[in-house]
Amino acid sequence: MSSLAEDEILEGAREVIRREGAATAGIAEQLDGSFLLAVSLLLGCQGKVIVAGSGTSGTVARRMAHLLSVCGTPAVFLHAMDALHGFLGAVTGTDVVIAISKGGSSAELNDFARRAKERGARLVSLTSHQDSELGRLAEVSVQVTAAGQSDPGGVVAMGTTLAQSAWGDALAVTLMRLNGYSWAQVLSAHPAGAVGQITEPPDELSPLDASALSNALSSKE
Repeated sequence: MSSLAEDEILEGAREVIRREGAATAGIAEQLDGSFLLAVSLLLGCQGKVIVAGSGTSGTVARRMAHLLSVCGTPAVFLHAMDALHGFLGAVTGTDVVIAISKGGSSAELNDFARRAKERGARLVSLTSHQDSELGRLAEVSVQVTAAGQSDPGGVVAMGTTLAQSAWGDALAVTLMRLNGYSWAQVLSAHPAGAVGQITEPPDELSPLDASALSNALSSKE
């Protein structure tokens, strides 16, 4: 292979990564009141957090559920179609559901979200379109839009899934700080792998005041 061809391939690959990096970084400026409302819902959750999605959004949902749990917010992943085949029985009126979909029009996810609400669960949607069917179903509708051409052809949700993941990471760390969840608690729940071998916990994250958040949101009602 010629040097010119190698350079072209490498530059093309680098451009994909640059676009995805920009898509992820752009989410920071998209955080708004809907993020605070989602945080408040999860802080007040008396049951479990259920994160659901299909396809690539399902992969994001599984990752988000895992990291929420690691950071002290009990969460589980539930595939929408599995829920419609009986797993819906796991959803209770004390739960909060986070439903993830780029377009907000996945039939099985929307059907699950609707039925979860009927069972009393509260619903947060994470989509690129707040006015989508899923967005309209949700009590808290969060819009996350990947910038530029980070989704190849506008079809393959590469940048979008990274943006959704970054939003979920911000949520997990924010809740960890609000709940005062310690590194000792993290390590206790993660005894395997390299993490399980850590003997000296890191410095604690700076705390956030949950009562201040509650008062701020109440003042806006």
